[in-house]
Amino acid sequence: MKKSCVVLIVLLVGLCTLVQMGSPARAEAGVITSIVCYIPNRVFDLLDIVRLRLRVGPGLSAGVRATKLLSGYAGVHSSLYVGLRGPRGEKEIPWPLGFDNRGGAQASLADATAGGPHYDPLEFGFEVQPLIVGVNVGIGVFEIFDFVTGLVFIDLSDDDFGKDSKKEAPKAKEPAAQEPAAES
Repeated sequence: MKKSCVVLIVLLVGLCTLVQMGSPARAEAGVITSIVCYIPNRVFDLLDIVRLRLRVGPGLSAGVRATKLLSGYAGVHSSLYVGLRGPRGEKEIPWPLGFDNRGGAQASLADATAGGPHYDPLEFGFEVQPLIVGVNVGIGVFEIFDFVTGLVFIDLSDDDFGKDSKKEAPKAKEPAAQEPAAES
């Protein structure tokens, strides 16, 4: 039973990805695409809630997050991670491994860091990288809301496959230049 569920999820993710890659960037998402991508999107939204990264690589850094306003970070690290990646921030498959590179300092909204993962603005967590091995742990409160509203096709994070991004307001056309009147 578990094997067939995994196979079904993998097939749906693959189909959803193919549909997304083959459609023009401005095409309207259809009902069928939304239905086919529903289960993968809910699984991805569920995975977005928790960040649990085990890191290996050089660095010396530490950080704490209790929402964006109450957060701080200092240091530098360049590491390979494995585990739950946390919020995606955009339409991408949440692979359970990747690179985590960040350097600089950050205190509340004053952020002078380069690199790093996407953090939920309401995330609670911490990270530490003492020399070679580190960890990054967090829970995204906003992602919980995104998961719950996603059950009824509302995508607060704008990270679901098979849906268009929030569209920009159409620009007003400039009035056509008037041609001089022909003399008779």
